Amino acid sequence: MSGTVLALIGYGEVGQTLAADLRAAGRSAPAAWDKLFPDAASLPSRAVAARGDVHATAGLATALQGATLVISAVTAGECLAAAREAARSIPRGAYYFDLNSVAPSTKSEAAGAIEAAGGRYVEAAVMSPIGPKRIASPMLLGGPHAAQFAPLARELGFAGVEVFADGFGSASAAKMCRSVMIKGMEALLTESLLAARHYGVEATVLASLRDLFPGHDWPQLARYMISRSLLHGRRRAEEMREVARTVGDAGIDPWMSAACAERQDWAAGHRAALEHEALGPLLDAVLERRDR
Repeated sequence: MSGTVLALIGYGEVGQTLAADLRAAGRSAPAAWDKLFPDAASLPSRAVAARGDVHATAGLATALQGATLVISAVTAGECLAAAREAARSIPRGAYYFDLNSVAPSTKSEAAGAIEAAGGRYVEAAVMSPIGPKRIASPMLLGGPHAAQFAPLARELGFAGVEVFADGFGSASAAKMCRSVMIKGMEALLTESLLAARHYGVEATVLASLRDLFPGHDWPQLARYMISRSLLHGRRRAEEMREVARTVGDAGIDPWMSAACAERQDWAAGHRAALEHEALGPLLDAVLERRDR
């Protein structure tokens, strides 16, 4: 694996985490492309300047030159566009490791573009938040190249990879169905506790949740889950639209998932409330801005 030449598409939270861990393990800084790089004031551009763990390029084609492994870590809404653009310049035989949280049908379309161009597409479904275990987070791999790719991934530091299926779609289906619950809980807690705070009954609601689901510090858990929506709501909304596509492709009306996408999108507009560490003041800050 020492001869692996890495390229990274997307330099947001996931891309930055992976780049930092690869560099910490002694790997060469990967060439990277993010569509926000042309804007020097964007968060990815500022992160490149501050961290220096990737070589920012002027375009995707440049980033892929000579690559043997391409890691795609963009937002859900950009997954297919990134794969189609990468297919125009991906070196033949290069692995395309797609970490994005999208519907099985979206992954299948992305795989078709990469495979037709001579790349080797590996579907990945990240089954936990990236923060706690970082590059070693649990990931389900899918596709005909997954079994061959898995030991190479582990050598790079992706210790949580597991070969899940030899076809495309199943790994992403597991991830998307999980997201119905996880992102749905974030949206439900946001909606429930904002209304409860308005009526002055949030302590009673949280106590009831503790009785129903013991073993959790519900104020702490609620603050954490609501904060994830406030901080990453836009990205989560994109993912939940892919979740809705997943549910709809199964022949089930995705009412809950579609509504969750709307709540996540709304939550992103109240990010300033994160300055409050305690749950109550955070809820108050969101309520104060809800009509603005």
